[in-house]
Amino acid sequence: MPKILIIEDEASIRAVLRDILKDQEELKLEIDEAKDGAEGLSKLENDSYDLAFCDIKMPKMDGMEVLQKAKAKGITTTFIMISAHGSTEMAVDATKFGAYDFLQKPPDLNRLLITLRNALDKTSNLTEIKTLRKKVSQKFEMIGNSSALAAIKEMIEKVAPTDARVLISGPNGAGKELVAQALHVKSNRSNASFIEVNCAAIPSELIESELFGHEKGSFTSAIKQRIGKFEQADGGTLFLDEIGDMSLSAQAKVLRALQENKITRVGSDKDITVNVRVIAATNKDLKNEISENRFREDLYHRLSVILIKVPSLNDRKEDIPLLIEQFLSDIAAEHGTKIKKIDSKAVKELQNQNWTGNIRELKNVVERLVIMSSDKIESEDVKKYL
Repeated sequence: MPKILIIEDEASIRAVLRDILKDQEELKLEIDEAKDGAEGLSKLENDSYDLAFCDIKMPKMDGMEVLQKAKAKGITTTFIMISAHGSTEMAVDATKFGAYDFLQKPPDLNRLLITLRNALDKTSNLTEIKTLRKKVSQKFEMIGNSSALAAIKEMIEKVAPTDARVLISGPNGAGKELVAQALHVKSNRSNASFIEVNCAAIPSELIESELFGHEKGSFTSAIKQRIGKFEQADGGTLFLDEIGDMSLSAQAKVLRALQENKITRVGSDKDITVNVRVIAATNKDLKNEISENRFREDLYHRLSVILIKVPSLNDRKEDIPLLIEQFLSDIAAEHGTKIKKIDSKAVKELQNQNWTGNIRELKNVVERLVIMSSDKIESEDVKKYL
């Protein structure tokens, strides 16, 4: 039920607006009122409103001041400003300070209702976007309180708001993708795309087409134009996972893209400017790969402005109980069942294992235990089904 606040010093105008809003029965609006700007700001601070109709000329505090102070305090209520002495300059100022729209007194009924519905749609969309972002953020949350993980989280907080390139290293299944996702979500590019390329999963003869795209007819199977990952990630983040497996020819083109912020599709001689933040990850020792002439040293230095090393699960076993708890919750949600309990001895048994497959292996084992055990996961179940 959308909640509306009318901030207006004239009782007759408040009554007119209230009656108009109450007539919109299908919207099921909850309506509140404030007789001046000071009372309006106080209500905005102490309650949550989807939308506020706010007069500009009022005693104690005018509407523009209410708007500015509300925005400064982080109040997300959508404002529609109203005034009997409106001007183009006033409307521009209201918009500049964060108002959704500006209406003249007495408001035209059709204009008011159209503005109301559009503003509520905008508010609903913003709420949905925030909910989705929260879900995405939770999905890629890094679980644990170990000192090793705390150091990574601290580094992410410092590095994410910048456009610095990051090279993430660590064993398979340790959570390198989670680090990359966190860097994107906490960056200034979070509203744009996060595009992932698994360099190890793409044949060497196709990697250039995958990254840079191709023109129709540029090779036998190129039956239509293809937009590459660099272009798809324009304005956002490109995550090059397992970059140590990339061919030397593709490395040379990636290097050029990083140096000049330009790419060329396969089969074309036209440069395309791209604005991409590149985050790379590898499970290999790239310095050793350089010495073996399998990786370009100049590309390594371009990618490794910031180095983040993700520890293996064996190096942060104190996080295993929290990870198990999270996996049990996730698995129950996926299967539509109750969260299965686990005995403390079973948790200890899992902590004592050698997790060569890291977090990915632990999650698979927990899911197996959920399926194969009875009402509660016991230490005997771990020994039996590990």
